[in-house]
Amino acid sequence: MTTGAIPEPSVRNERLRLRIKSIRSFTRRFASRPDGVIGVVVLLIFVSLAIAPDLFVGPLQTATTATGPSLSPPTAANLLGTDELGRDILNLTVHGTRISMVIGFLATIVTILLGALVGIVAGYAGGRIDTFLMRVTDFFLVLPTFVLALILAPIILDLVGADSEFFGIRVTLLVIVVVIGVTSWASTARIIRSQALSVKELAFVGRARVIGSGPGHIMWRHILPNVMNLIVANTVLVFGGSILTETTLSFIGLGDPFAPSWGQVLNAAESAGAMGLGAWWYVVPPSICIVLVVLSFTLVGSALDDVLNPRLRVRR
Repeated sequence: MTTGAIPEPSVRNERLRLRIKSIRSFTRRFASRPDGVIGVVVLLIFVSLAIAPDLFVGPLQTATTATGPSLSPPTAANLLGTDELGRDILNLTVHGTRISMVIGFLATIVTILLGALVGIVAGYAGGRIDTFLMRVTDFFLVLPTFVLALILAPIILDLVGADSEFFGIRVTLLVIVVVIGVTSWASTARIIRSQALSVKELAFVGRARVIGSGPGHIMWRHILPNVMNLIVANTVLVFGGSILTETTLSFIGLGDPFAPSWGQVLNAAESAGAMGLGAWWYVVPPSICIVLVVLSFTLVGSALDDVLNPRLRVRR
């Protein structure tokens, strides 16, 4: 009896079968977490609003296209009332979903890329490289993220100019993205480094070194895939934090007045003295949206951490 190599199509089919089985197992475990499912449903609603706000509330209203009375309470014509310019609050809130979600998404990408790169390199390299990178990380950890963002945002805006654009996107929004990403990566780097330190001691990493694989190859092909679960779970939590930071920066006046994010709407409400005038409808809708999105990301992140972390599942 002779044996031969497994045909390549059979190998691909087996890998595909294992991948499908893994996806089904993940879906089943995640579906067993009601908090995670609720968070996903809420986020899908907001993602739909962000993708096609015109479909739900029509084009964004401006001072020239607004038709409602000034600071009118909720009515049949304006379900969530109007602002001081007569713009529909529901219209502003739904369109603000796109700006807040996009800024949060882009800032999360910057945060995760920086944090993952620093964490993996520090964890694998060790020695002086690890020490240097961790001292830089500790510097950003000690400084409050919001305070650092508050300092950097106006400086960068003054250097590049608030009215300039980059690929059709106003630089004001890009500055907020960069500021959030640069000031929020440190905790991600710490978390991923701790996992990378454990992974690099495993046998398959040692075998990769023996056969001559370089550091870059090992970090890309062996370390990164084994910390990906942690990166995914952390990404969801960072996303929620990025939206909260963007809202805060916009609320204090560092947002783009031509791009009504939730924070920008709250800033306009504060400037108009909405609470002093009793115009609660100006403040409540964007505030509820912020709370729901951040809470949903927290619920999904917690569920993912439980599903993707075998140790937590064993404890439960």
